[in-house]
Amino acid sequence: MDRIPTDIWATSEVWAKLRAHFGESADLGQVLHIDGFAGVGPEYIGPALPPVSGDESVNFWGIRTKRVPHEGGAYDEQSFYPLASAQTIDDLNKYVWPQADWFDYTGMRVKAQESSKTRAVQCGYMAPFYFHNLLRGLEPSLMDPLIDPEFTHYLVGRVSDFFFDHHRRMFEACDGLIDVAQVTDDLGSQAGPLISMASYQEFYAPHHQRFIDLCHAFGIKVFHHDDGSCRPFLPLLVEMGIDILNPVQWTCPGMDMTELKKEFGDRVCFHGAVENQRILPFGTPEEVRAEVRHCIDSLAGDGTGYILAPCHNLQVNTSVENIIAMYDEAWSYGKRL
Repeated sequence: MDRIPTDIWATSEVWAKLRAHFGESADLGQVLHIDGFAGVGPEYIGPALPPVSGDESVNFWGIRTKRVPHEGGAYDEQSFYPLASAQTIDDLNKYVWPQADWFDYTGMRVKAQESSKTRAVQCGYMAPFYFHNLLRGLEPSLMDPLIDPEFTHYLVGRVSDFFFDHHRRMFEACDGLIDVAQVTDDLGSQAGPLISMASYQEFYAPHHQRFIDLCHAFGIKVFHHDDGSCRPFLPLLVEMGIDILNPVQWTCPGMDMTELKKEFGDRVCFHGAVENQRILPFGTPEEVRAEVRHCIDSLAGDGTGYILAPCHNLQVNTSVENIIAMYDEAWSYGKRL
């Protein structure tokens, strides 16, 4: 590619603002020079989901969320954790675990073939630690490995067995057409790791490794999303075979972009990095442009190994002018390297 590629993550309110600004018929990817990924997935044909009311939703895991308004928009906040009350492995066995047979994979290949004509194709999301959080609740999931290792191994194993079978069947259905899959987890907080390296290596890393190996067996690059200060895990994750690291939250401890590029840049492509807690929502367009140059210089000083994007979802308090400035600067400055 003759320039730095770009991607976008944004809330529904931001997409609405962009459509209002450019017009409903505008191709926002073309207008803003955003490359992005095309996503493909199977059709759910499993058991009927339980009824919900009002602003509530539920998925096939039994995880429920409620739409909670905030200033200028709303977020789906989790309201029910299906395994919160589980105490024993017998309790876990009473839960109706998702199965790959709940999905119809037959239509995926045609969609992937069509998408691959214009974009890189992304498929799948494997996150054992995150789904441990979602099924149990954050605090119980953090305590489980310390209180009951056998229970934890069983729970994480059941989650991961479904992920593996489900993704193997997706990859088989689209063999040769998928470019990227997510093997991901949020191991970092704003200040440091959420769990110890010992807990990660015992309970989660073996599953990450088999997911990474599965992707690579199909010629698929591994996209690893890890918010916050995840620096202690990176040497192991890179050794395990991740190919793309997102979101590079450089304001957090240990996440200096120049240092990350120097240590891992010959093995990993970076994705994200444009600071969206202060600069994108509250900075001026010129400050946004300076941040784009900062990220490109730090992560793509050699002309490669970086996909520019916001550090996470663009929020409703980010102006259209700043979004335009980000992608315009990426388009112009990204051609110079």
